[in-house]
Amino acid sequence: MTTLFVTGGAGFIGANFVLQAIAAGSRVVNLDKLTYAGNLDTLHSLQGNGRHTFIQGDIGDRTLVTRLLREHQPTVIVNFAAESHVDRSIDGPAAFVETNVVGTLGLLECARDYWRALAEDARPAFRFLHVSTDEVYGSLGADGKFTEQTPYAPNSPYSASKAASDHLVRAFHHTYGLPTLTTNCSNNYGPFQFPEKLIPLVIQKALAGEPLPVYGDGLNIRDWLFVGDHCSAISRVLEAGRIGETYNVGGNAERENITVVKAICSLLDVHRPLADGRPRESLITYVRDRPGHDRRYAIDSSKLQSELGWKPTQTFESGIAATVDWYLSNQPWVGRVLDGSYRMERLGS
Repeated sequence: MTTLFVTGGAGFIGANFVLQAIAAGSRVVNLDKLTYAGNLDTLHSLQGNGRHTFIQGDIGDRTLVTRLLREHQPTVIVNFAAESHVDRSIDGPAAFVETNVVGTLGLLECARDYWRALAEDARPAFRFLHVSTDEVYGSLGADGKFTEQTPYAPNSPYSASKAASDHLVRAFHHTYGLPTLTTNCSNNYGPFQFPEKLIPLVIQKALAGEPLPVYGDGLNIRDWLFVGDHCSAISRVLEAGRIGETYNVGGNAERENITVVKAICSLLDVHRPLADGRPRESLITYVRDRPGHDRRYAIDSSKLQSELGWKPTQTFESGIAATVDWYLSNQPWVGRVLDGSYRMERLGS
C-alpha cells in the first residue's frame, strides 16, 4: 500500500486529491495548518477511516515534519500547502511569502534529509511533487498558450511567492538530486471550493439574489480546470512523470469571466429561479478592477497528454453544471464555511 504525505490536504484541491487517493486504495498522512481555507468538513467522509491520518500543523515546523516523515515512512510527498487568494496577497503579502516560500523551503529540507536516510533500495520509488499555478507565467496576449518553457513573469504577490517556491523545488533537484516533480495548473473549480473564489462566490450571491461583482470589463480570460481532472493529472504525474520535470495541467476551457458568470446565472435560473422571476444576469455589477489583474491565461498541456496519456474528462459545460448541482445540494457545508463553525470541530484519525 502506497503511503502519501500530503500537505494542505484540507484545502480545496488538496482535500479533493486526498479523497481520490483514499478511494484508489492509498494511505494518506494529511498535514494542514487549518487556516481560514482549510476545512475538515470536506474530509468528513473519512472519519474513522484507518487509511487517513490527519495532523494539524505547519509545513514550516521542521521538527513536526521530520517526526511525521520518520514515523509514517511515506513513498510520496505531495505539497498543496499554500496561501492562494490573489486579493488577500495584495492586502497582506507577508503571509504568502512565509507559507509559500519559507514554508516550502522547510518542507524541501525535511524531504531531502528523509530521502537521504532511506534504505538504498527504497530511494528510487520516492517522489516529491509540488503543486503550483499558471499564474507564475504572468499574462498572455490575445494569442498563444503557456508551455513549460514559458519564462516566469509573476504579477501579483501570490504568483511571485509561488514562482519562488517553484524555483526552490527545481534547485533542490539539481543541487541535491531530490526526485522532484512540479505541476502548474490553470484555474480550478468544483466541489468544496472556498466561497471567496469566483465560481462559488457567484453561486452563493446569485442564490441570495445579491449583486454579482465582476472585475473591470469582465473580459479577463482563464482556462478552467475541473478539480477532479486536476487530481487525476497529479496522480498520473506521480505514476509516470520524469523526475525533475514540470507538467502543465489545463482544462482546454478558456472562458471570459463574464461568460462564466452568465453560465452560472443561466443554470440557477433553471434550477432555482428568483421569486420575482428576474433573470440573474440582471444582478451583474461591474466593479473596479483588481490591481495588476492579468488579462489572459491559457495552458498548453500537450506535454502531459502526449507523454503520460492524460486528458481532462470534463468540458466546461459539464463541469460547471456538476459544480452548480453540488453547491445546490450542499448548502449546509457552505453555511458552515461562511459562518466559521467548521473551525470549531476536528476530525478524528
